[in-house]
Amino acid sequence: MTRTEFIKFASEKLKLIRIEGGYTQDKMAEILGMSKKTLVQIEKGRSTLGWAGAVTMCTIFKNSEVLEMTFGGDPQDIILSLAFTDSESNEKTMGGKVWWINIKLTNEFRIQRNILSEHYRILDSQDRRICSSFDYDYIKKRMQELAAKGGV
Repeated sequence: MTRTEFIKFASEKLKLIRIEGGYTQDKMAEILGMSKKTLVQIEKGRSTLGWAGAVTMCTIFKNSEVLEMTFGGDPQDIILSLAFTDSESNEKTMGGKVWWINIKLTNEFRIQRNILSEHYRILDSQDRRICSSFDYDYIKKRMQELAAKGGV
């Protein structure tokens, strides 16, 4: 997934997220810091949110079922993977039971791929995300480094 694709998907879901939250166009525009006219143009597919707008919407409405179904879980992981070449963290996850496929398993770590966004992540044995990236070669290299160090 590229930033352009992320923006496109987020923009296409703006109206559904607004309806899901029960917001009027005026209120949603206020929440997102844009004019109602701009919001209407985005909802009609004549404009897009842009990177900052898409990130803002996904951050504010991170618990949206629409976003979860669009991006295959929490969009924050995708945002970090797109914003930084290789995102490192130690955040607890649910282990990837719904949106993730295990690609490679070791005793301490596993590489997973998101079935919708197709980005990768490494989880430790306690389901904490070690890193994520759209670059599978980076993920494989990072996994080898982690294995050589004996963990984090």
